[in-house]
Amino acid sequence: MAIKDKVVIITGASSGIGAATAKELAKKGAKLVLGARRADKLEALVDEITENGGQAIFQVTDVTKAADNQKLVELAQTQFGKVDVIFLNAGLMPNSPLSDLKTAEWNQMVDVNIKGVLNGIAAVLPLFKAQKSGHVITTSSVAGLKAYPGGAVYGATKWAVRDLMEVLRMESAQEGSHIRTATIYPAAIQSELLHTITDTDTAKGAAELYQQYQISPDRVANVVAFAIDQPEDTNVNEFTIGPTDQPW
Repeated sequence: MAIKDKVVIITGASSGIGAATAKELAKKGAKLVLGARRADKLEALVDEITENGGQAIFQVTDVTKAADNQKLVELAQTQFGKVDVIFLNAGLMPNSPLSDLKTAEWNQMVDVNIKGVLNGIAAVLPLFKAQKSGHVITTSSVAGLKAYPGGAVYGATKWAVRDLMEVLRMESAQEGSHIRTATIYPAAIQSELLHTITDTDTAKGAAELYQQYQISPDRVANVVAFAIDQPEDTNVNEFTIGPTDQPW
């Protein structure tokens, strides 16, 4: 199995897709390095993984800080001797109509959803280029594929990730660095994203949608595992995933 003994960094690992992916990859023999802002959640997750025979460590990480991303990569190298995969999963979704002018939330989304991904790439890319291997995986959104009212800034950040990852794939191929990429576009997946919505009407609509359609983050974890498990000469670079009954 290609996943066994791979060293995988996951940001946004304390809940939702990140935590589910950590558990799934640990079961398949990966060595996990987990980053997020909540130490208590990370500690509990690492304890659960290790109690079930897996290998995982954590470091409190704010993805908006370049130094935190670098320290996470350095921790992986120090503890496990290498990095094979980085899953850049941290994200915020405080959706609202543009006319509400929630500019502080706009800036938060840009900082986490775009700059957080860029910081992760910057931290790991020199290593991946030097070893001529590596895998960068990101969580975008179906909002990175189609527009919808209330999601202008969130969608803009996720469209940005889509373009960023496609160019990374192309440049890595041109440079012969053998770096694989995968961008995941989830629809209604159970997570804490809705908790970041402060606009009352938007929050109500999102809650109703998710209550009707949402599926477990385990479903996305399976897709991440599938991407990693492909042969090193094979790159499956985009996955759109959501509930069968949700029209998106």
